[in-house]
Amino acid sequence: MLFASYNIQYGTGKDGKIDLRRIADAVRGADVIAMQEVERHWPRTGDVDQPAVLAEALDGYYWVYGPGYDMHADGAPPGNRRRQFGNMLFSRTPIISSRNHLLPKFGTASLHSIQRSAIEAVVDTPGAGPLRIYSTHLSHLSDGDRGPQVDRLVEIHRNAPSEGGAWSGGHRDSGWTQGKAAPPMPRPAFFMGDFNMTADSPLYERIVGPMSNEYGRMTAIDGLVDAYVAAGNPEESGITCDSTTNKKLFRIDFCFASASLAGRIKRAWIDDKAQGSDHQPIWTEIEL
Repeated sequence: MLFASYNIQYGTGKDGKIDLRRIADAVRGADVIAMQEVERHWPRTGDVDQPAVLAEALDGYYWVYGPGYDMHADGAPPGNRRRQFGNMLFSRTPIISSRNHLLPKFGTASLHSIQRSAIEAVVDTPGAGPLRIYSTHLSHLSDGDRGPQVDRLVEIHRNAPSEGGAWSGGHRDSGWTQGKAAPPMPRPAFFMGDFNMTADSPLYERIVGPMSNEYGRMTAIDGLVDAYVAAGNPEESGITCDSTTNKKLFRIDFCFASASLAGRIKRAWIDDKAQGSDHQPIWTEIEL
């Protein structure tokens, strides 16, 4: 299976043009797609519903959208037209269930700080059964802001299987269960997205484990691995963002996979040709 993650910068490319079709074409062919910075009803991008446009462009995929930032759209009549900014997931196979997790927010006095989130989808795969997939986007401000968000993601990963699926247990009213077994909340997971940190950050270590100078990464049995590294790439290599605001080139977009899946990761690469955003799509091929 092919997994792709792409911070789309609300469809705004390196040429300054907004082109959601170009975004869709860059990741078309992946079995699971995670997108970040997808928005609804912003004047800067033509007041369009970007999740709807992307879903139409990627016909044949199941999808879910999870905003972190959610406000009344200026000028909207009574109803539910919202100005939103968040993450999206696409899957060729059915999305069994989904949750949108809001991440801790640092209430800054002057710097711009927005509500961040992680959209979760339990997808059915033909070779490995259900998997948990996340598309997330952490704060751009600092590790001090991102730290509690990373801790929350680690907590979500640890607790999800014991919490059960969208529903668990039984109910006397079969209208709740539809006569079906409880939906799964599997242990294997992928966390994809823009983490706004590099591999030399202490927060990276919180996710993939501490470094042993003699033996390398000490990954926990139930922890996560950096799929790009598991595929044979050096931790410090790769560029996924060339934002003109920070003037630096880093790999800040990741696919973290359950350690139990590390041996199945075959390839991981960055598409350095894509022009649709200030980020590059990062791809992972895994044998499932």
